[in-house]
Amino acid sequence: MKNKVKWLLCFALIVGSLQAMFIQTAAANDTPNEVTESEAGVFATPQRPFPQHTSYVAGVIKPNNVTQTQMDNEVKRLYNEWRTRYLKKNPYVSNQYFVHYNLNQESDDNPQVVTTSEANGYGMLVTAIMAGHDPNAQQYFDGLYRFYKAHLSSINSNLMAWQQIDNGSAIINNAAAGVTAATDGDMDIAYGLLLADKQWGSSGAINYKAAAIQIINAIMASQVHQTAWHLKLGDWAQDSDPQWGKGTRPSDYMLNHLRAFRTVTSDSRWDNVLNQTYFIIDQLYNKSTGLLPDFATKESSGYKPPQTTYLETIYDGKYYYNASRTPWRIATDYLLTGDIRAKAQLTKLNQWIKSKTGSNPAQIQAGYDLSGNVIGTYYDLTFVTPFAVSAAIDSSNQAWLNALWTNTVSKQTNQNTYFSNSIRILSLITVSGNWWRP
Repeated sequence: MKNKVKWLLCFALIVGSLQAMFIQTAAANDTPNEVTESEAGVFATPQRPFPQHTSYVAGVIKPNNVTQTQMDNEVKRLYNEWRTRYLKKNPYVSNQYFVHYNLNQESDDNPQVVTTSEANGYGMLVTAIMAGHDPNAQQYFDGLYRFYKAHLSSINSNLMAWQQIDNGSAIINNAAAGVTAATDGDMDIAYGLLLADKQWGSSGAINYKAAAIQIINAIMASQVHQTAWHLKLGDWAQDSDPQWGKGTRPSDYMLNHLRAFRTVTSDSRWDNVLNQTYFIIDQLYNKSTGLLPDFATKESSGYKPPQTTYLETIYDGKYYYNASRTPWRIATDYLLTGDIRAKAQLTKLNQWIKSKTGSNPAQIQAGYDLSGNVIGTYYDLTFVTPFAVSAAIDSSNQAWLNALWTNTVSKQTNQNTYFSNSIRILSLITVSGNWWRP
């Protein structure tokens, strides 16, 4: 009996050591896939599992130099790489996840900065869409939702503070950057919750639909100008502020989000925002290139790009890192609805970029002034993949779309930034026919 007890004790010690080694290795790897038994809840079966192969409007194209299965597999691969690299468990709160946007200080010089509401919104969109492929998608989505709820704006407590830091003992809002909300992150968080409601239902631990309506109403109250009906920069920009109240950011023009907000809330004011957004696009884009600026302001003569630094850089009035997302954001609405109000802008944009690059995606440069002159004389994936979404609107772009697909999927995740990789996966989900409306 003593020998048996001794053997059992030794066995327990060995098992305990192995478990400790496993935990240490898991912590060192810091990958999101280690959902422990104690954390795992009862999750719902996905109702819209990836791939979806959404039927877009007539005339919309997809790459035809690869099969649908090949496209789906590329999206799966790039999602897996994105998730492994950027989706992180909060080291201080076990049921929260965040998207790390500042690995190696690639997005901010402050090494304490770890994430933003923009990144959180991207994470909620992509995990909701990729459910079915990723068996842990709901776990991650719920963790991202809890992270949002733990980091709220000081102005409107239903919106997310735009930036967070790790101070060594907790992840907290970055007070030095202002504990206020940015419109784009909140819009994606809200749309992600609507996707989650259709993906998993709202009868579980989180009522996704109710949470979506709450943040949508907060966006309307604090991030929409109540007489001009344009999307503002954030909840900190008061309508009456002569400098910031008149500002708007075209990369926030998520037209299909606006339609979904109108449907779920029955608030007709969203029709005003949708119509005004299309009006601003038509007024603002360069009629020779189709390009839109990073920012614009409402002046007595209409919406105009700033001529100098407005909020971020000297390129605020040019097609730079914010505006690089507009071909994806705006074209998505056309793919799903066929609304022709942005067709002229997208068509001109497609014609210009093909001509500018000789239909070679490798020649796309990192930013242009609105007349089409190069700003950054280097390739950046951030500026390339969104053009694939705008190319999908018309069969005349077939060869161009094929080239864009081939170019973007060939770029290695670990050699690109959070921003470019996040925009790539969301754009390619759309181009492959796997984006859908809640």
